Parts: sequence; C-alpha cells; structure tokens
Amino acid sequence: MKRLLSLPALCWKPIQKNTLFFVFMYALGWFCTQNELPLHLRGARPYDLSGSELFFDLYGLCVLLALVPWPVRRWVRLLIAFALYAVALIDVFCYVHFESTLTPTMLMLFFETNRREAGEFLSSYLGSDLFTSLTGGVLLIALLHALCSFFGWWLRRRHRSVLPLSATAQAFLGVLSLAVFGYCAAWCWPNKQAMLRLFSAENIGEVEHELTTKEHATLYLPAYRMAFSLYANRLAARQIVALRRNTGRAVIDSCDFLTPQIVLVIGESYNRYRSQLYGYDHPTTPRQLERLRDSSLVVFTDVVAPWNLTSFVFKHVFSLHAVGDEGEWFDAPLFPELLRRAGYHVTFLTNQFMPRAGEQVFDFSGGFFLNDPQLSRVLFDDRNTRTHPFDEGLLRDYDTLHKQQPYEHQLTIFHLMGQHVDYLGRFPRRTRRRFTPADYDRADLSKERQQINADYDNAVLYNDSVVDQILRRFEQQEAVVIYMPDHGEECFNDSLGIYGRLHSAQIDRRIAREEFEIPFWIWASDSFRSTHPDEWAAIRRYRHRPYMIDLLPHLLLRLGGIHTPLYRRQYDLLDSIYDERRPRLLKATTDYNQL
Repeated sequence: MKRLLSLPALCWKPIQKNTLFFVFMYALGWFCTQNELPLHLRGARPYDLSGSELFFDLYGLCVLLALVPWPVRRWVRLLIAFALYAVALIDVFCYVHFESTLTPTMLMLFFETNRREAGEFLSSYLGSDLFTSLTGGVLLIALLHALCSFFGWWLRRRHRSVLPLSATAQAFLGVLSLAVFGYCAAWCWPNKQAMLRLFSAENIGEVEHELTTKEHATLYLPAYRMAFSLYANRLAARQIVALRRNTGRAVIDSCDFLTPQIVLVIGESYNRYRSQLYGYDHPTTPRQLERLRDSSLVVFTDVVAPWNLTSFVFKHVFSLHAVGDEGEWFDAPLFPELLRRAGYHVTFLTNQFMPRAGEQVFDFSGGFFLNDPQLSRVLFDDRNTRTHPFDEGLLRDYDTLHKQQPYEHQLTIFHLMGQHVDYLGRFPRRTRRRFTPADYDRADLSKERQQINADYDNAVLYNDSVVDQILRRFEQQEAVVIYMPDHGEECFNDSLGIYGRLHSAQIDRRIAREEFEIPFWIWASDSFRSTHPDEWAAIRRYRHRPYMIDLLPHLLLRLGGIHTPLYRRQYDLLDSIYDERRPRLLKATTDYNQL
C-alpha cells in the first residue's frame, strides 16, 4: 500500500520541502497582481489568470528547488526570496510614485544616474509613505515571512516539529497538487508561449512588434517586468554600440548650403483621407489648403510609410540605410549627424521621445537611440527638455531656444504628438473643439464612436493650426519645410468601423490605404522659390512620383547641398534618375507597388 501511495506523494514533495517559500511568494505575487493596475485605463482589472499562473510558476520553481540538496537549497531559496522581495519593492515603489510599474525606460534612467543624483532621488522619495503606501504591504509580507522562518528554525533547534502527515494525506495532497498544476498549465500555457516569443526577439523592434499582437505576453509579476526591462535594455544597447561605432566615420566632401533653413515636421497617426489636401469634405486643414492655393505648398500624391509603428519608422527615416539594403538600419549613419558635420545647426524638438519613468515600450523602442546621451550630443546642438500636453508647447520651446536671430544654416526637426490616440487629448477641448457627431451622417457608429470620429477630425484641425504656426516662423527666411507623419491611422473610414492600427501580419490593399499611405507635402518660402527656381520646379514636377519615406535622408542631403559618398541619386525624390520602380516594402515584406 505504501508503495502505491509513494508515487503520488512525490507530487506533494516540492511544496512540502518549500512550504513557507511557496506560501509567502504566492502571497507576494497575489498582492502585486491585485494592486498594481494600469491607472490610465478605465475599469482596469487584475490579470484574469494571475492566481492560476502564479501557482504554475511557483510549483515549477519548487520542483527545481526540491532537487537541490538541503544544505544548498536553503541558501538558494534565501537568495531567490530576497531577490523577489527586492524586485517587488522596486516595482511597487515605481507604481506608487510614477503611476507605472517597472519599464525599460526606468531601468535605463537608473543606469544613467550618478551617485549624487541617486542620493538626491532617495532623499526626495524615501519617507514615511514607504510604510503607509502599497510598499508597506510588500515589507509586511517580507517581515511575516522572516518571522515564520525564524519560528521554524527555533522549533527545529528544540527538536520540535509539526505533526507529520500520513502517507495517505501526502498522496491525496500530491494528486491534488498535480491536478491543480495541470489545470493551471492548460490555462496559462498560451501566455508562456507568448513570453518565450518575447524573450526570443533579436532586437528591440521585434520586441515592440510582438507586443502589438493580440496574443502578446502578459508580464504579470514584478520579476517578469524586471527581466523584460533588462532584456530590452540589452537589446537596445547592442544597437547603440553599433551606432556609436559608426559616428564620425561618414565622409563629408563639401556643403553648398543650398537651403539655409531646412525644417522637418513629423506628425503622428495621420490618415491622409481626413485631410482636405486629399479631397476630404470636412474643413480639417483650411490653413494648409490656403497655402496650396497660393502655390507655396506642393502636395505629393503617392507616398507611403515603411511601417505602421512609430519606432520602426523613426529608425528607418533617421538612418541612411534604406529598406531592402543589405545590413540593418543601425549599420548606417543618421542624417542629423551628417547635416551637423556639414555645418548645419541641428535642433530636435519632440513631444514624444523624452525619457520618462512611465514610458511605454513603444516610445522606448523609438526613442532609445535619440535619447542616448552620447549619441544625442553627436546628433543635435539643441533639444527641448520636456513634453507638453499639446503640440503648441513645442512652438514655445523653439522660440525660447532661438530668441536671437536664427542660425545662418539650420536644420529644425519638430516631432509632434499629432493625432496619437486618445484623440480627445490631442487638442484643447474647451476652446478648439470644432466638430461634433452632428456633423457626420454615421448612423453605423454608436454614439461613443461618433464622438471619437469627430474628435479625430478635431485633432487634425488642431494639427493644422500648429503646423501653420511653424510655417509662419520661417516665412521671412530662405526656408523649405517638409511635412510628413510617421504612419497612417484607422478611423472609421470604411465598413469595418475601427480606429487605431491593426498591426496585421498580412497587409492587404485596405490596410495599406488606411495605415501606410500618408500625407506628404513641401512648403517653400518666397525667398527660396525666387532664389532657387529650378529646385522649386523640380518639387512641383515630381509631386506624383511614388515614394517611401525611408529615403528621406537623401532628399535632405540634396536640400542641404551636401556632397558625400553616402548620398545616392537614385534615392533622391527630386533627382532626374530617381528610381521610381524601386519596391516599396511595407514591414519589409509586402511590396506596396504590387497591391
């Protein structure tokens, strides 16, 4: 009989040998999953499978610990418990003070902090609320764990122990443990597979793309978030090292400063069919339309983005590496470095890529190479230091940085928040809400979605006013302004009735139209048009050329009159030998020209 019971009893051994560890680690994990909810999401709830997956994870860990001999096991278990408590404390501390659990950006900021800054930080945040807030809950669980462990040690020293379980009871608990483990495994296995895919990514771009899928991993425990943050920073560091290695290697033969003032305005999530410039029947871009009519603005009609993710677009737009070239985007120099080395003063004003504690991985992926201190010093002369609720804040940043006469030769990059979801937060709702659901005949949409649809147009209209203010600052100079968003956006434009982006692996004509086709235009001041009539004629002549914005650096080199071996005429939109038949690979897989 004992032999029959011994086999199922083995399934109870992992918990029996690590009882206190299992109980308190479960309590710690449960406390974190139930209290660390996304504050920015209405009606946020704990991860549905937190209880099941926590049992699965801890039981598996205890199986491994049970295989370790007792003298070693107790020290290994102590180290693991200490690490898990420390990570949980850090994670909850971040949640309490920064309204976000641990992120790759937080870890990046920590690594960049020196001893003096760390001391100032600790003196600012470590106070009595360490015990009265959620962090106190983590400390309380740790304290109870320590007391129970001490009590168990005291009992063993006095040769006392709890009543041993009978073989039948152990067999029953073993069968029960195995059954619960199997049940939990069946439910949480998809998330484990998703985590395996996430931690198998070879670069930070793949990480971001994985997190856009519906089946993406849920990193429900502080330990997983710490591991992911370390992993993401390690992947980013590889690309940073490659980019740093490339700095200073580009050869600049000469510079004619063809365009003294070059301005690049990068928008966000802009569906071009919601712009009057492309035939939209609502007045969303009246100021741009006026400049089109006075012939100072040229609209390009066949332009696409290489990706529908900001970070992927930024990497390919800033790098001289074009989609389809051999190698990776970080194997080539970034265009701000080339213009700066040629003699241009480079200013970067962003309302998104500013390292913040609660930054999502998508912004981390797009901005890590721009925010690296060493690279930033190579790429830019001036940068803004904070983001703003609305994009007009960047106008004040520009005015502050350039109180004096603008530099004689200058590249200015404005990176707007544009029409980034949530659209209602992209414009001052009290003073700039122009469109309401009553302006649309959309009975197919619910009232809530009708309002979302109207607010998207309100965001487009507000963007029109910000862009116009940028143009006004360069009207009296010899300047060219290029406007483009990073990608398109779904916004109830067809029978699907959806908004945002689908991130579908399969790109069809409809998705390409909504999410990859973008508005693109070039504006030139009176001074530039009169001084460079041939260039202006080329801009007007080639406005119907097929183009993908990964080739933008070569257009900028042309406008700057920069002579370098890195410049390729076949990639220059305004050159007579521009390759109009070049495949425009969306997500590096689907040729837009063939759709």
